[in-house]
Amino acid sequence: MAFLSSDQRELFLPLVEGIHESPPWGAFLRNLVARTYSRRAFLCVTMANSMASQPPLIIHVAAPRAAQEPPLDASRMDALQLHPIGTLRPGRVYMLDELLDFDNPAQLAMQRAALDEMGIRFVRCLRVSAGGAADAWLVLVREREDFSASAGATLSSIGPHLAAALRTLVALSETRLQAAMAQAALARLGVGELAFDASGRILAADPQAERLLAFHTDPGAPQMRRLLLLPEAARQLEAACAALAAGPAEARQVLRIDESRALDLLLRPSDLNLSQPAVLPAVIGTIRQMGEPSGYDDTARAARIIAALHGLSEREAALAHGLTLGETLMEAGARLHLTPETARNYSKRIYAKTGTSGQADLVRLLLTGLAPFI
Repeated sequence: MAFLSSDQRELFLPLVEGIHESPPWGAFLRNLVARTYSRRAFLCVTMANSMASQPPLIIHVAAPRAAQEPPLDASRMDALQLHPIGTLRPGRVYMLDELLDFDNPAQLAMQRAALDEMGIRFVRCLRVSAGGAADAWLVLVREREDFSASAGATLSSIGPHLAAALRTLVALSETRLQAAMAQAALARLGVGELAFDASGRILAADPQAERLLAFHTDPGAPQMRRLLLLPEAARQLEAACAALAAGPAEARQVLRIDESRALDLLLRPSDLNLSQPAVLPAVIGTIRQMGEPSGYDDTARAARIIAALHGLSEREAALAHGLTLGETLMEAGARLHLTPETARNYSKRIYAKTGTSGQADLVRLLLTGLAPFI
């Protein structure tokens, strides 16, 4: 089958670009509905490793003439016990009659009645598989007349392209999960990171940096951003990025970028190892919000984690947590309604159980371990 320029523009390119939509492939589905003269459609995507409680992603699309109608009820269709979707051959287009249960007349009558009630009389269904990592089912529906042979051929021709797009979506989802985990860990410590080019323009900023800092568009490159700083701080940042980009890998610079918040920026030459092609930053900047790590001031929760990590009792762990917050032994003990003598006895047991030599060593152990990540 020869591909037309309209196929590229309306179907295949939206499949590639639609990976980055949320939800994905909305433009592609709208164009497919128009091309096949469908009334309504839905795309159902399930990830192989998703939790049992996680519902599949279902994307509904309707033709303009059906815009006021309720979307197709995928869960109700699934309850009709049509031919098991998971057993359909990937890449093959199925008609409605191939999905109905003709071996059970009562079941067949129930299926037809329910489908008629939903305005579903003609169907084309395509299953797409991403090599076991994900499955997708694309269902097109018409109400008054059957689909043309051209519509079926169009659906069949996009099968391999949709499968490739689904595999890319799975890989992208894994990358997004990795990035989200790393960003969440840094955010729990109050840490944000930015990637700069050699002139101090920002290539990327994580959510914590976006929250803590202000940005403005670079007048010389409208697609790029810079930190919104006082003129002298901006000049120092530009000079530092230029020097670090050309300097040794072990070089470091610290800049005070917000005096009112005592906010410093630690700059280092980028050591990221990115797969090519990629835009490589010249400099990585790290900021950290002053104060306790996010969530670490939840005394009860932090104490439970410290107790589990180091074999302490709940009261011992609460006392140890107080020390990491800057309290003296007597202050932490008083907050827990302990006498000074009891607090000192607790501290001795804590040092023995954790293998630390004193308060400073204990605080180092707790704050460099897993407890701040609660």
